[in-house]
Amino acid sequence: MLAITRAAIDLAALENRRSGDGGVVTFAGVVRDTAEGGRSVVGLSYEAFEPMAIAEFERIAAEARERFGDLEVTIVHRIGELNAGDVAVAVVAAAPHRDAAFEACRYCIDELKRRAPIWKKERYADGQEHWKANAARG
Repeated sequence: MLAITRAAIDLAALENRRSGDGGVVTFAGVVRDTAEGGRSVVGLSYEAFEPMAIAEFERIAAEARERFGDLEVTIVHRIGELNAGDVAVAVVAAAPHRDAAFEACRYCIDELKRRAPIWKKERYADGQEHWKANAARG
């Protein structure tokens, strides 16, 4: 599954595994209540260019399979208004062996953060907001 959603992300539902998978690694990116520098955060707003983001997820998953072998990859990113504590992004990598699952999961989240056209705005407790820089180009 590769998806952009406005619904809450159910981590357990994403942890599909095949009978031969001995390693399933799940990464959940959770909205923190404190920004870099210690500023109090009440939530985030995410926006995405959805067709391009899904295409990038597909490329990232294919690259992970090329690099790490037989994998089942799930990438789901939430958009819209999220509160502190909400899951914003989930990556699940399932593989016959744990090393491949760990490496693939890390590769996918790192590449997603670097390449996907997804933007976030922090909402602070003092009522101010700030768009965060995004490395995605395109």
